[in-house]
Amino acid sequence: MSQTCKQDPSLRFFRLKNPFKILFKKSNDAGSSPKLLSLLNNFETNLTVSIRQLIPKDKNDIVSVSWMIQAMESLCETHKSIRTLVKDLELSVSDVEENLIYIYSDISLKLLELCNAFTSELDRLNHGNLLLKFAFSKLETKELQVSYIDSWNQHMVSKNPRIENCGAVLSRLVESMDHHQLSKKAKKKHSVKAKVLLRALYGVKVKTLYIFSVFAAAFSGSSKNLFYLRVSKEMEELPWAQAFTELQNEVNPEIKNTLLSDRFTVIKDLEAVETSVKKLNTVVEEGSVPNMLLLEQLKKSVIELSERFDLVSKETGSLSKIVISARDALFESLWKKYAEELGVTLPMMIRSVKT
Repeated sequence: MSQTCKQDPSLRFFRLKNPFKILFKKSNDAGSSPKLLSLLNNFETNLTVSIRQLIPKDKNDIVSVSWMIQAMESLCETHKSIRTLVKDLELSVSDVEENLIYIYSDISLKLLELCNAFTSELDRLNHGNLLLKFAFSKLETKELQVSYIDSWNQHMVSKNPRIENCGAVLSRLVESMDHHQLSKKAKKKHSVKAKVLLRALYGVKVKTLYIFSVFAAAFSGSSKNLFYLRVSKEMEELPWAQAFTELQNEVNPEIKNTLLSDRFTVIKDLEAVETSVKKLNTVVEEGSVPNMLLLEQLKKSVIELSERFDLVSKETGSLSKIVISARDALFESLWKKYAEELGVTLPMMIRSVKT
């Protein structure tokens, strides 16, 4: 199924620059410290494995709710790894340039905004499942059943303003990655520790941005939200770059073809439910008695779909908490080291800042 994703006006193409322009090559700077090299190698190896695990083995997995759960779980683990890396690096204020803190905070806020949009859409979809459950309970009253099915149809075609805004947020996220260039002075100020963090952050942001674009495209039904991210040439030697390209080449064409076919949704599980609802609605409108096997299968599908949407929502909520804790871990690490350099405790410094 693998195929190269050619440039297409219905897809958003971005060549992601490294906004920091200070990444060391292979064994240069990091090689001067076996510990730092080990931390970086372990991080990038795990990142490569996590990306490869997201490459669907079958086109029917694109985009299934199971894949969405796996993708969010994978992002949670990756962001946990960044949080751990920050602590292991023991960065101090003198290691980094002030702009790095601003960039990291800005990107974190945008990720949280997207997480909130996704959870709101999952809640909306589960409200639709609730309408179907009501329809199942009113089999003895044709009018009520038709009414609930009609309500479900209207609800499913309605728009979620937060999802409609995802494309703009994603674009700003790309811009924040590309345009926050560090000055020559900043490049000199960054220590080897900071360079390790920046290189790791680049991989995390690329993976997160792409998966979020898949979610946004799936929820909105628009290929405008689906990104094809080209890793910059200077970064092609990164161990995870090839796996990332393969992931996009597998997932993007399938999503694009589904959207072009004018099907109900990209999400396979939801499409299966919609197909069954159509059959049930036709039977009810004809005044016939619904096939109990069809009805039981539909009930089971709706219950399972609700449970799986809940899992995606739970993992998305977990990711929000991890993004916040990773950001806080960076700030705490920087200020803790700074406090030690001044010979004061962190609580004392916090009190002095407040006063």
